[in-house]
Formats: sequence, structure tokens, C-alpha cells
Amino acid sequence: MQTLFRYNWMVRENWYRWCGEVNEEELLRSRTGGVGSILQTLFHIVDVEWSWIRLLQGKKDFTESFEKYKSLDQVMKLDAVFRTEVNDFVYNWNEVMENKLFHDTMPDGKIVTDTWGEIMRHVIAHEIHHVGQISVWAREAGKKPVSANLIGRGLISSE
Repeated sequence: MQTLFRYNWMVRENWYRWCGEVNEEELLRSRTGGVGSILQTLFHIVDVEWSWIRLLQGKKDFTESFEKYKSLDQVMKLDAVFRTEVNDFVYNWNEVMENKLFHDTMPDGKIVTDTWGEIMRHVIAHEIHHVGQISVWAREAGKKPVSANLIGRGLISSE
């Protein structure tokens, strides 16, 4: 689990560097699919990751809108603030947590139950999904996307 979170964080940092080389208009351009623009999608990734971790811990969810974070610098600062708590949770993950149950009430009143392990894997897959969208948008903008390759990132020690 920790390896895939670290992978997502590395790729996200690569996207931040990529964004630093692209004009703000391109980062904020409304896109087909996803949640809007490249920058709004990065904000969404950070928001969803932290929100799920907070919900699993029984804490209040994050409810800020993208309107307050409409620059690369603001999204990166928000990520840095949230990352501390997410990092602590991820690195303290243990097998006991894997099958803990999380109950949530849907807008229609239906109660759903998922395991914490399933939710954590959803958070990982959620980011990978949106990074794929950003990669397509990068190509549409005539720019080379960030590599999504897990191999060669030094995430798993051979020791």
C-alpha cells in the first residue's frame, strides 16, 4: 500500500514540475472529461486523498472549493499541508486496519459499508485514473506528459 502511495506522490510532484513549465491559461483551460481543468484535477486529487483519510480517522471532511486554490502554488501548498497527515496515516497502516469497516450514508439515504483496505485502494486508483486524464490533456496541448512508469523509480528496495 505504501509503495503505491509513494508512487502517486512522486508522479504528482512530477506533474507539479510539468505545470510549472506551462502557462496558467493552459492549466485552467476547461477540459472534456475529468473535473474541469488540469489544475482543478490536481486539486481534486489532493482533496479526495485527504478527505478519505480524514473520514477513516473519524475527522471532519474537507469542504473547500477550487475557487480558493486557482494557482499552481496554492494547490502545491495545500498538498504540502495535507500530506503530513496522509503520510502519517499511510505509514502507520497495518493489517488490523485492512478489514475495519467504514459505514457511509449516501445522498439517497442508502447505507453502504466498505473496508478500509478497499477505500485505500480506491484512493490510489482514483489518482492514477485522473493522472491518465491529465496525460491526455497534456498531449492535446502539444506537451509531453509525465511518465506513469512505476519501474525505475526506486520504490522497492532489493534488500
